[in-house]
Amino acid sequence: VVLYVLIRTYRQKTAFQVYMLNLALSDFLCVLTLPLRVIYYVHKGHWFFSDFLCRLSSYALYVNLYCSIFFMTAMSFFRCIAIVFPVRNISLVSEKKAKFVCVGIWVFVTLTSAPFLQNRTYQHGNKTKCFEPPENSQKTKLVVILDFIALFVGFIFPFIVITICYTMIIRTLLQNSLQKNEANHCKSVWMIVIVTATFLVSFTPYHILRTVHLHALRLRGPGCGDTVFLQKAVIVTLPLAAANCCFDPLLCFFSGGNFWQRLTTLRKASSTSLSQAFRKKIFMKDKDEEPFGE
Repeated sequence: VVLYVLIRTYRQKTAFQVYMLNLALSDFLCVLTLPLRVIYYVHKGHWFFSDFLCRLSSYALYVNLYCSIFFMTAMSFFRCIAIVFPVRNISLVSEKKAKFVCVGIWVFVTLTSAPFLQNRTYQHGNKTKCFEPPENSQKTKLVVILDFIALFVGFIFPFIVITICYTMIIRTLLQNSLQKNEANHCKSVWMIVIVTATFLVSFTPYHILRTVHLHALRLRGPGCGDTVFLQKAVIVTLPLAAANCCFDPLLCFFSGGNFWQRLTTLRKASSTSLSQAFRKKIFMKDKDEEPFGE
């Protein structure tokens, strides 16, 4: 719904809407691959599809995960600039700058997530496996290194940036609490609540358990009871990681400026178009029947 509304009303562009459009697009591409994961886990870890779809599903999840994190970080940073330094840096918070930032995020995330395309299928007994950590010790070591990079660059660093930005925003809002700008204050508060909740509920459990599990896998091997338990725990946190697709639309609904106005305008335009089409159809029908009535 969010993606549809943003595309249909794209002429009403703002920097925030550019970020939200890219965030919604990232979520949509990820959602397309989620049914494959559901089928895999419902059938107790048996992959029925091609090796290409296995790689694509793994890749899509991580692209969405880190695109969401970086888009939220960018929105938080530029909202901070707009609130804390509203006059001095107004040229930084523009639609054109937002487009450049979004292109940079897409290029960076799609390229750095490319190693996840190596998550191919393999045979384990009579089952075809996908989304599983490698059994080879050398590959496990490589995955641990990639996890460390993803943890610091894709999670810890953005979280630090967001924390600093929100601290500055809250301090500025408290200092300017006497000024009548309640609408913008409310948007900022909602963004702080939603983004923080997304990080704590969706991103944090997955990153912590994934890192602990991979270290246990490297040190103790795949057959250890603790490793098996941690792997199951990671699988449980995967829906939470994918749930950022549910949190992201809330940003648009509650802190997206004129989203409700866009939705109302689109509904009115759709109703008008349907009404005009219906009247035209009735008119053409009456016109066709007119000779028979004479």
